[in-house]
Amino acid sequence: MGDILITDDERDIRELISDILTDEGFSTRLAGTSDECMSQIEKETPSLMILDIWLKDSRMDGIDILKQVKRDHPEVPVVIISGHGNVEIAVAAIKQGAYDFIEKPFNIDQLMVVIRRAMETSRLRRENIDLKRTDAAPTEMLGESAAFRTLISQLDKVTKSNGRVMLTGEGGSGKETAARYIHVNSDRVDMPFVSVNCASIEPERMEEVLFGRETEGRGVERGLLEEADGGVIYFDGVADMPLGTQSKLLRVLVDQKFQRVGGVDKVQVDVRVISSTNKDLTAAIEAETFRQELYHRLNVVPIHVPSLEERREDIPLLAGHFIDELNASQGLTARALSDEAGALLQTMQWPGNARQLKNVMERVLILGDATGPIEAKELPSQSDGPADDGRVLLSGSLATLPLREARELFEREYLLTQINRFGGNISRTASFVGMERSALHRKLKTLGVVTSNKAGARVAHVEDDAEG
Repeated sequence: MGDILITDDERDIRELISDILTDEGFSTRLAGTSDECMSQIEKETPSLMILDIWLKDSRMDGIDILKQVKRDHPEVPVVIISGHGNVEIAVAAIKQGAYDFIEKPFNIDQLMVVIRRAMETSRLRRENIDLKRTDAAPTEMLGESAAFRTLISQLDKVTKSNGRVMLTGEGGSGKETAARYIHVNSDRVDMPFVSVNCASIEPERMEEVLFGRETEGRGVERGLLEEADGGVIYFDGVADMPLGTQSKLLRVLVDQKFQRVGGVDKVQVDVRVISSTNKDLTAAIEAETFRQELYHRLNVVPIHVPSLEERREDIPLLAGHFIDELNASQGLTARALSDEAGALLQTMQWPGNARQLKNVMERVLILGDATGPIEAKELPSQSDGPADDGRVLLSGSLATLPLREARELFEREYLLTQINRFGGNISRTASFVGMERSALHRKLKTLGVVTSNKAGARVAHVEDDAEG
């Protein structure tokens, strides 16, 4: 049922408690001095401790042991017993984090009630930790494009190391999913993955959240770094971390030790650090809002997470995945995606990336027909698109241009979109738009459209001279 460490300098007392607990189905270990107690804890952390305040012939008393246990193993409930009980001792023990205080000679029924409650507390804490380690956040990576294959190749190379990884990319592109992919494919998969949203934490609370705190009234409160011990801590939006916290985190990265707010003892942790940003950290360093030393510590292995613009080939696949996900999580009808709708999704702009795509698919499933494939007309319109009567709605900027300039601008944007939709493949683009490949090449040259490698894929863009 659970492993209980009993520490009391009176042999008869500790053996009596052990016999009672053994009869109730618990396993026990015994210690008569503080050194024996600390040795037993070092061998294996118990599920619960029963600890006498006064220990003869020991270098530490029960309160000293309690302080150390609550510092190093705050999840372990400690029940204090004493033959010299008074209100002051009980209050001191509770303040230091004791689960309860029982005075000798104790009532066996009372002792068992306290122990069962304490063991239940211990069980719930362990389950809570397990849930944090195995939460339901997505870790599946989907795609077939060249940019996606490059990303997966880079992620696979870092999974078995402990090197710090910096993920860069636009908001909503899937940086946290990439971080979790590293975690679940690493040797730390059975340990916690703790995510820190740096932008959502108030700057004045950031250090308490990360490092925890120690107060006389509430004892030890663990921070996220301790919650992540043995596993991964992920700093989402690291550019938004306050400067003061940055300097303290830098020291943690150097020696994996820190002090809780209000504490004096050093806390040792073993964590792998993954961070992400959608901002230019070089510019932030120049603006003195991000520490250059921290950047170099975090940016050991930089990995770019491509946007949907860089992997348009994957959009229909991702849309289908989100439809299946919404069917499973919300019971929305799992409708297929028509070829026309898939093609239109590939031509649309996605500033919010995969997050925006999922939101659009959810809206379509909620508001659209209950049956049949999703048609192009059900998708939200963007600035230029077909009207109900088949006409093309022009944006204000396009409508103000002379025909020649408007046609050139339309052709350039149309061909850019189609090339990127087909992952930079000119042959497939030529086939779709109905042009000979050589004619398409000539047209692209006239329009100033070129292709180049970006994030492992061929991406079309306008030459700098042509943009002017």
